[in-house]
Parts: sequence; structure tokens; C-alpha cells
Amino acid sequence: MNKREFLKKTAAASSIVMLPNASWAFSKKDKRLRTAHIGVGGMGAEDLNAISSHAMVDVVALCDVDSERLAAAQLLHPKAKVFPDYRVMLKKMKRKIDAVIVSTPDHTHAPASMMAMELGKPVYCQKPLTHHVSEARAMRKMAEEKGLVTQMGIQVHSFYDYKLATQLIQSGIIGKVSTVRAWSPKNWGYDGPAPEGSDPVPETLDWNLWLGTSAERPYKEDVYHPGNWRKLVDYGCGTLGDMGVHIFDTPYNALQLDVPTTITTNCRKPNGFGYPEQNMVTYEFPGTEYTTETLKWVWYDGVDADKQREDLMLPGGEPLNDQGAMFIGEKGRFYLPHFQKLPQLIVDGEFVDITDQIMAQNLGEPVRDYAAESPKHYHQFVDACLGKDQVTAPFSYASRLTETILLGTIAGRFPNKTLHWDSENAKFVEEEANQFLDSPYREF
Repeated sequence: MNKREFLKKTAAASSIVMLPNASWAFSKKDKRLRTAHIGVGGMGAEDLNAISSHAMVDVVALCDVDSERLAAAQLLHPKAKVFPDYRVMLKKMKRKIDAVIVSTPDHTHAPASMMAMELGKPVYCQKPLTHHVSEARAMRKMAEEKGLVTQMGIQVHSFYDYKLATQLIQSGIIGKVSTVRAWSPKNWGYDGPAPEGSDPVPETLDWNLWLGTSAERPYKEDVYHPGNWRKLVDYGCGTLGDMGVHIFDTPYNALQLDVPTTITTNCRKPNGFGYPEQNMVTYEFPGTEYTTETLKWVWYDGVDADKQREDLMLPGGEPLNDQGAMFIGEKGRFYLPHFQKLPQLIVDGEFVDITDQIMAQNLGEPVRDYAAESPKHYHQFVDACLGKDQVTAPFSYASRLTETILLGTIAGRFPNKTLHWDSENAKFVEEEANQFLDSPYREF
């Protein structure tokens, strides 16, 4: 079943009534936001905690395919209705919920979010926004057409250091930027063979609902649920789609990039099951007012990610942070460790004191409290739904960032081959790569 057919089916199943857009619907000062949460284990539990910590939120519905995780969430929110199937929840609760939080594995982000938006509901969706490029574009289009408040779950987007770095780069602290290098040692890849046979499905797990729209596959213990799905091409987006979204976000936002024109991934040959354990992805972007005529972006991931480059060496032999980004510009280098560490300016091989430039950004003193910083991005979404704020990572932005990430994972299917992306027509010049922009949806 293709995406168009899926949307028609979800629309029919939901008996959709066109609702006013979110900014109008929640303009009353005393309005409380009733939230429904799809996926409440792992990161979903963090999302639930952060959203519900807002004083104006009432959690009214919880959904998870794992009954143990669902029961744990219900203990914290005993008044909420519980469901294993998000489709049933949205159909039954559509008049009793105001916003939907999607915290599932990547392959379910788009199906769940699109159904919620069809109902006119604002959506907070975990990163990366989608599993396929076609879905990212569809989600952006629907959010804009319905005028919905949306936010992608990249909470560090609202952290002090990343807002500071964005402002300093845009102030011209290193002039126009020609290159960005970014890295992470995480290994959300799998170079082994696909598992054989099957294991009994735990009584607490609805395997059919976990698979959702993805192809049917036998259950194997410790391979998919609860955590290893990020490594697998049918469900996750590898290290690039996990840490890459966080680390790309600030340079992408600061430099006001669009999608790339070329992508080349250096990695092992594809095995059709897991992402490579090591990747080097090179992008070329059209220039912006903050870059040179074109921008080169190189991403490294894996335990032995190649970071031994001259333009990554720090003064005095200081060790490079295990994750981060380096902006290389006309007037020096700008080093942004990940995360909760101040950016640093490097000129002529020496660190330069930028205290005065930091204070000039009017962000106050640096914040080093994760517990205080983490809810800000979530609360921004809630306040935007209530008409009291604006989101900073809406789907109009998140879809482009996610598309960039996904183009890198597709290039990994063609190691060392440069792919040329035609953004206007949403396709590669290399026809063989276009099959990976989309996939059929299984009926479940």
C-alpha cells in the first residue's frame, strides 16, 4: 500500500472533521492542553515526563505496543486512557485530545503523525522526523496546509550553547563558512548477517503493531525491540539519523542551509539489513549569506570515526571532544563540542577569548543544568499550542534537516558513488537510488 492510499484509509477510519488551526483553537488564556502520547517507553518516557511537567498540560491518553511500558506510564497518569493501537486511540479520543506526541521507532513517525494531523492535531514528533524522504515532504505539506503547530524532538535545539553558537556564527565571528566537519563515535550500525529463525513473541508485546506499516518479519529476541531497531534499515536511520540530527542541527540552523546538491558516503557494501558501523558522509550544499559559494559538510561516525584531520586539531594538543562540530571559516575555526560545553574560537592555531562576544548575545550566564534545560523545547511546543509562544523546530524546518540526513543514509547504499539530488523534483539524477526515497506500507 502506498502513502496516498494509507492517508485515504486513515482519513476514512477517523471520520475526519476539519478543525480550526491550533493557534486559533488554543487562544483562550485559561485553556489547558490535553495530550495523547504514542510510545511511552525509552525516549517516549522522557517525552511524556517533559510534556506533562508543564503546568497547563493534562495527559489524557497513552499508547504503546508494549503492555509493561504502558502500565508503567499509566501509574504516573492514572486518569489517562490506555491503548495498544494508536489508530484506535486517535479514532476514539479525537474529540478529547488537543495535541499528539509521537515517540515511536522511526518507521512509525510518519504514519502516526500524519493520522494525527489529518484530525487537525498539533504534533510533537521525535527525531529524525521520518524514515523516508517522501514522508518528510508529506508531513511538511500537511502541517502547512492545516496551519498546525508542530515541533521535532531535538531538545538541544533550545539549549544555551546551541542558541549561542547560532548567534555567534551569524554575527560573522569567523566570516563566511566554507566547511563543516561533524562526528560521533556512536555505533548504531550492524555489519553482521540478518538473523535466522524466530523466537516466541513476549506476552507483553504486540509484534504486529510494533511492525506497523513495515514489512512483516519474524520476531527475534534482542534484535528489534526495545532498543536495537536504530541499527536496522527497515526501522531506524543509523547513527546519522540519531546523533547526526542533534549535531547537524546547530550548523544547519546557523548557516540557514537547504538540502544538499551532492552526497557521497564512504562505508562498507550494503547488506540489506543493518546500517554500516562506520560512515563518512560528504555533502555539498548551495551557498547562503553565511557561507562561501558552496559549503562542504563531512560527517564521521563509528567507534573509530576518522577525526585525525588538520582542521580538527586543537591548540596545545587538547583532545577533541568525542562528539561535536567544527566550522571552518574565512577568519578562523569555531569549535562546538556536543554538548553543554561552550563553543570556542580558534585563530592562527590558538584559542581566542570570546567572553565579550558571548555577553553581547544577551543570553545571560551559561547554563549547565540538563534537568533545567531539557524541558524548554517541549514547553515551547505546549506554549505555542496555547498561543503563548512560537516553536523553533517546526516541520517546515525539521523536514529539510531530516531530508538531508536521509539522503546520507541512502548514499550508503552506493558506497563511494556521488549521488546528485534534484530538490525541485524530489529525485536523484541516479535513477537506481530513487527506489529508496519511499517504501510500500503494509496493511496491519
